[in-house]
Amino acid sequence: MRRILICTFLLAAALSPAQAMDKLVTVSGEATVAVAPDTAMIRIGVTSQGKSAREASDANAQKMSAVLAAIKASGVAGKDVQTSRLSLQPQYDTGKGGPARLLGFQVTNQLTVRIHDIASMPNVLDKAIAAGANEMSGIEFIVSEQSKLLDQARDEAIADAHRKAELYAKAAGVKLGPVVSIAEEGAPLPPRPVAAMRAAAVPIAPGEQTLRAVVAVSYEIGQ
Repeated sequence: MRRILICTFLLAAALSPAQAMDKLVTVSGEATVAVAPDTAMIRIGVTSQGKSAREASDANAQKMSAVLAAIKASGVAGKDVQTSRLSLQPQYDTGKGGPARLLGFQVTNQLTVRIHDIASMPNVLDKAIAAGANEMSGIEFIVSEQSKLLDQARDEAIADAHRKAELYAKAAGVKLGPVVSIAEEGAPLPPRPVAAMRAAAVPIAPGEQTLRAVVAVSYEIGQ
């Protein structure tokens, strides 16, 4: 009889964790934060042609030096300007049936410029274009304090999950216990790039970005 009682106790102890795991309520919490971007990234550069690689490179270097000086003169710090593309490509005449004939070379030098004052962007573009920039591949608006704002959304998402869990527990006539697990779902939406512009006179509308946090929270429940 003593052995039977001991075995029964051990079996109950072994089953209790599994039974406890069944007494859970899992809910999702969601929160969003809408914020206006405060930084712009533009990609602007110079494309030059020449009969020789040296001629094309020299022409490009001269224009790019003027563009760099104009961008910095407009108030952009040197640390916010970075070369993002540099290419040298031969140009061939392929319109005739014979072998391709070398026409010359093309050099493309592109910069990525970070502008912290979005309102000053038209002025930066005007000066760069006037200095010789003839290529622009796009604009991207960024929220610089994205991590801090996402933390705010996460905090609100946890509160939303707790509110839902309390509603379910009350409706089911049980008590809400401590949190067992928290998992964050998905990822923040990336900034949306804006189509390329041909001139600085085009209106610029950074709009708003929505940062979203979604969490799944599990709570213990009791009678």
